[in-house]
Amino acid sequence: MIELKNITKTFGDVVANDNVSMEVHKGTIHAIVGENGAGKSTIMRIAYGFYEANSGEIFIDGKAVKIKNPHDAIDLGIGMVHQHFMLVDTMTVAENIILGAETGGIASLDLEKANQDILALSNELRLGIDPKALIEDLSVGQQQKVELLKALYRNASLLILDEPTAVLTPQEVEDFFEILRRMKSQGKTIVIITHKLEEVLAISDEVTVMRDGKSVGFVKTSETSREELAKMIVGREVLLRVEKEDADPNEPVLALDDYEIKGRHGLAVKGVSFKVHSGEIVGIAGVDGNGQTELVEAIAGLVLPGNQSGGIYFEGKDISKTTARKRKELGIGHIPEDRHKRGLLLNSDLSENSILGVHYRQPAATKIGMLDSSGIKARTLEIINDFDVRPPNPNLTAKSLSGGNQQKLIIGREFELNPKLLLVSQPTRGVDIGAIEFIHRKLIEMRDAGTAVLLVSAELEEVTALADRLLVIREGEIVGEVDPKVASVEEIGLLMTGGD
Repeated sequence: MIELKNITKTFGDVVANDNVSMEVHKGTIHAIVGENGAGKSTIMRIAYGFYEANSGEIFIDGKAVKIKNPHDAIDLGIGMVHQHFMLVDTMTVAENIILGAETGGIASLDLEKANQDILALSNELRLGIDPKALIEDLSVGQQQKVELLKALYRNASLLILDEPTAVLTPQEVEDFFEILRRMKSQGKTIVIITHKLEEVLAISDEVTVMRDGKSVGFVKTSETSREELAKMIVGREVLLRVEKEDADPNEPVLALDDYEIKGRHGLAVKGVSFKVHSGEIVGIAGVDGNGQTELVEAIAGLVLPGNQSGGIYFEGKDISKTTARKRKELGIGHIPEDRHKRGLLLNSDLSENSILGVHYRQPAATKIGMLDSSGIKARTLEIINDFDVRPPNPNLTAKSLSGGNQQKLIIGREFELNPKLLLVSQPTRGVDIGAIEFIHRKLIEMRDAGTAVLLVSAELEEVTALADRLLVIREGEIVGEVDPKVASVEEIGLLMTGGD
């Protein structure tokens, strides 16, 4: 279907793709795997015309083509769904889908026909999407389907999906895979860029492995294993499940007492009470959108006092009306769920991002409150080195890093503060297998050093591997506590969904 031949792409001194060649066969689901910064997204963005290669050739159905922009790619039947959705929240599904594909002027725009065509396409693939629904009213999983429809509406026969399941629940992932299988049976060719090896094995036919900007392997999925792929990706043996001793918890650091948060449509969190002790990891499992986001943000100080009731106690003192800055000074670290919205200033460099929240105190500032450039640089380099942020250049903007390296920068920034309480939300979303192992090990080290950790993750495997105690949240309420060492995924899943 598509062949990329000897593709090289540089960004300044950084070589993102180094003489990469790969083939994707017609009617297959082809996975591209590799560490963050390995060049996976870059090579596919070149295929989509988002970037232009410095050198190399692209062939579609055996014919050499020039793809200088996404319009060229779309004309050739190539569609791409990016890791961070490109949808306008205040517009309808249909308006988003035809945006950029309209013919004629506003007077000739037939929105009703577009609604009918999109509904027919949605029904054909059993997506269950209403073309007249507003994007802001859709779940993340439904927005993912809108992005698929957007590409298919433009008659894409080759669909590139960048981290398509990064924000989906386990149930949504299975539904999504069924859709991909139906698309494949209709003759579509699909490329998935992903970090999740269990998903590679479940959905793909063939796999290309990339490392350090190069293509280092090609295998048929049926002839490989999770362990073999992990070793090819990282270049060494990888622990696929973190090893840890039993926790030795001490005094409670965080306590919630009958805590509630007002949401847009009633209570987002209802009468929640629990404790997190120093030296333990308490996990919260639940389907996205059941109050866990609001809960973590409220503990971090990002919810207005008037929108909450009940008590949040830190080392025995009520902090429910304390500012976010004061909570950080008390020793509360926060790794947010949405790294772009809450964690980074994307247009600022790594040095500036490394001091967010501590910019007014040493080592970022002098005693008289002036920024200390040498102190900032030293702190940034320490985070870059300790947390393997790539490329290791403090002058790069945050937006120039891959998603996983952005995550490592945020994690490094919060860990370096040695917090007493660490709030961790989706710590490995969009992160590669080598970095996942690294982050998991760091979390266990923090726990063993006496930090209290509250962990929220949509990845059941992750939260059961890391947590010493596991709370399950549904519709804003804690509906159960289980021992992650003995509880089955099925048991936890039933609590999460309210099944019998």
